[in-house]
Amino acid sequence: MKKLSLLILVSIIMLFAAGCTSSDQDTAVPKNVDITVSAAASLTNALHDITTSFEKEYPNIKVTYNFGSSGTLQQQILQGAPADLFFSAAEDKFDELVSEGLIDEKNGINLVGNQLVLITPKEGKNDIQSFQDLDKVQKISIGTPETVPAGKYAQEMLENIDEWDEVKDKMVFAKDVRQVLTYVETGNVDAGIVYNTDAFISSKVNVIATAEEGTHTPIVYPLGILNESDHQKEAKVFYDYMQSEEALAILEEYGFSNLVK
Repeated sequence: MKKLSLLILVSIIMLFAAGCTSSDQDTAVPKNVDITVSAAASLTNALHDITTSFEKEYPNIKVTYNFGSSGTLQQQILQGAPADLFFSAAEDKFDELVSEGLIDEKNGINLVGNQLVLITPKEGKNDIQSFQDLDKVQKISIGTPETVPAGKYAQEMLENIDEWDEVKDKMVFAKDVRQVLTYVETGNVDAGIVYNTDAFISSKVNVIATAEEGTHTPIVYPLGILNESDHQKEAKVFYDYMQSEEALAILEEYGFSNLVK
C-alpha cells in the first residue's frame, strides 16, 4: 500500500513538472505571428529592405505589406479590411482614421517626408526644363488626386503656379504613384509628377525639376497602429523599430527626409 501511494505521488510530481516545463517553454519561445502593414506604394522598396533587417532581429514576426495609394488603403481600412498598421503618404488620410477612432493619436507618428519632382523618359526627346513647360507636351501623368496623395499634391502645386488650367486636359491619371513612374519609364506619357523617392529608384527617367517649398502642402508620412489589430504587441515592436536609427537610415537612403530627428 505504501509502495502504491509512493508511485502515485511520484507520478503526480512528474506530471506537474512536465506541465511547468511546457508552460515555461511556451513563455520563453515566442509564437510566430504575421502582421499586415497597409503602406503607400512609394514606400515599397525602402520597406522591403527594412523588413529584411527587421525579420533578422525579430524572426518570430513576419511582415506582410498591402501596398497601394493612401486613399485606397484608407478606404479599405474604413470598410473593415484587416491591417495592423497604416503607413500613409498623406496626413489627411491618416487623420481621418484617427478621427474615426481607428487609430489612437498616441500610437501614431509623423515619420518621414518627401518632395515632388517632374520627370521625363530617359529616351524622350522633348525640351521640358520646368513645370511651366508642360504645355509643350501631349500627355502628362499624375496620380488620381482623389485617392493618390502625390496626385493631390501635384494638382495643388500646378494650381498654385497657374499651370493647372493649361495642362488638365492632357492628364493621364494613375491608380498610384508607381503607375505614374511606369507610364513615364515606358514612354506612354511625355512627363509625370512623382515623389523624389520614386524617381530615385529608376534609371529610366530624368528628373527635370523639384516643386518649390510652399507650392503644395508639406508631404508627410504618418505611421500608426490600428486599434482593431489582433497583434498589438507585435505591431508595437514594428512601430518602434521603424523609429530606430537603422530603419530611418534606410528610408533616408531612398530619399525620404527624417522627421523624427
